[in-house]
Amino acid sequence: MLAMGPILVVGLWVAIHRVPWLGPLLADTARSVVGPGPIAKLEDVAYGVEDRWNRVWRRNDVPEAYWEVPEPVAPPTREAAVPQLPPFRMQDVPPMHKAWSAPGDGVWVPVEDKLHPGASPRMFKTLLHPDRNRSWTAVTVVAVDLRQVRLHLVAGRWEPKATEKDGLSYKRTGIVPDSAHDDLLGAFNGGFKLEHGRYGMRVDGVTLVRPRPKACTIAMDGEDRVEVGSWERFAERHEQLTWWRQTPACMWEQGKLHVGLRVDDNTAWGATVDGDTIIRRSALGVREDGEVLYVGIGDSTTARAMAMAMSHAGAYEVAQLDVNWSFPKFLTFERRDGAGELVGVPIAKGFEYEEDDFVRKPYARDFFYLTRKSTEEIARAAGEGT
Repeated sequence: MLAMGPILVVGLWVAIHRVPWLGPLLADTARSVVGPGPIAKLEDVAYGVEDRWNRVWRRNDVPEAYWEVPEPVAPPTREAAVPQLPPFRMQDVPPMHKAWSAPGDGVWVPVEDKLHPGASPRMFKTLLHPDRNRSWTAVTVVAVDLRQVRLHLVAGRWEPKATEKDGLSYKRTGIVPDSAHDDLLGAFNGGFKLEHGRYGMRVDGVTLVRPRPKACTIAMDGEDRVEVGSWERFAERHEQLTWWRQTPACMWEQGKLHVGLRVDDNTAWGATVDGDTIIRRSALGVREDGEVLYVGIGDSTTARAMAMAMSHAGAYEVAQLDVNWSFPKFLTFERRDGAGELVGVPIAKGFEYEEDDFVRKPYARDFFYLTRKSTEEIARAAGEGT
């Protein structure tokens, strides 16, 4: 019995990291029996143990590249007769630590649109290693051209649980609507469950959870502009917004780092019981001109490291999204065998996902998805000089 105990613990840990639905199922089942507090402590202890293990056994590892960086390709020629926006390009950034980086760190690589082969890229990705003490800490950042791409918010099938009267009767599908499949570029996770902060959300004109003062808020206005900032910036016009979703305090706001992120061990954005903050995190940010959206997924990342990586990539305002092993992910989509149903493909290795996520299997938590704007919308914007 004594010998089997450690073997079972290690086996369970491996299974949780291999089977996407197992970790959330075990955690939610245990919370229903003993409450959220003990389970949160258990999760925190587990992440702390994992980080200590990595710091011993992986201390000599060097930062690793997640993909090969292709040679630059000349932009396609443009037709003068049709108003067009300038091609979407991202300027490479240097590695965050020159002597502690992987090949290709900071180089923006086009993300191929498998549903529209040959189309000019509307998304780029890069990899950053923000933590000099942990070579395995890596942040994948995706940059999205908001001039040509629209961001949507979907309520999860179950989360966040509604607290408002209208929200209780709101019909949830938890999937991307079929009408958006032909233009679907990508999808990624949303924010915390209701019990983890009671952060607000409004979608399709229905408030599911009332807003919290001072909470960071991701919002879209009536002109499809994506904004990130503290709730007080939106309070007077919140009912005119297309949708909004709240998160913990903004990591960056108006180009300024949150004072609580000047140290690595701040627990406001998620931490272990003994003060360690090394967990998988995700974040969303916008460039100062509002034309580029940034989505970051970080492995074994402190809140400060995530915030600094997002800023280094170009984000001016940044909100943290969901955390922990199973939830942060970014998927692009292609058709099975080139013509069949949509299947999800991870933007980088290591994400917990299923091919049906977001498009057929109702997703339990809220999420965002990205669609191509129509040629007419882009031409109109180009003709207006925006």
